[in-house]
Amino acid sequence: MLTALREEVYRLHLELPRHNLVVWTSGNVSGRDPATGLIVIKPSGVRYEDLTAENMVVVDLAGRVVDGSLKPSSDTLSHLVVYRARADLNGVVHTHSTFATAFAALGRPIPAYLTAMSDEFGGPIPCAGYAKVGGEEIGRAVVEGIGAGPAILLQNHGVFTVGSSPEGAVKAAVMVEDVARTVYFAVSMGQPREIPPEEIERAHRRYVEEYGQ
Repeated sequence: MLTALREEVYRLHLELPRHNLVVWTSGNVSGRDPATGLIVIKPSGVRYEDLTAENMVVVDLAGRVVDGSLKPSSDTLSHLVVYRARADLNGVVHTHSTFATAFAALGRPIPAYLTAMSDEFGGPIPCAGYAKVGGEEIGRAVVEGIGAGPAILLQNHGVFTVGSSPEGAVKAAVMVEDVARTVYFAVSMGQPREIPPEEIERAHRRYVEEYGQ
């Protein structure tokens, strides 16, 4: 079932350790099939080197396993809250990447100090409050706090990113950690200057409408 999406979600999971966004079995990627509404997600507690396209788990929007012999990720309920609330999204990623999670541990958003943030995120990366792990609370915090951007930090926890595709959500997760690392060092050197909101809007619009092929 959903062979192509399973392969894509499996392949995208390998990008997380490749970009140093996860350790051991932490983190997950999910993708929604627009035709059926079914979700493909990582199995719980399986190391990245043991993942295959075949052991990805297919669930419906209620969290019932439709196909797969393993338990889905412990973050599945949070992913599903996001999908139920946002019909425009077909990819969700969760990581505990080091620099971004350092901001989350402090409960701090990442201000828009970099042009890369204007381009990719359209503004600062917000930080939601603390939410309990294991149920729908984290998903609700993501939906309520993420705004129009593709990324949010969760206090004391980590990072959630979203996209119109699973690949778009993974790209956002990579970019979150990249800008968090740069901002961390910039703040340690002094006080960075925020980009004015009107320039953020102009740069983001240009990036969305003109960048790439």
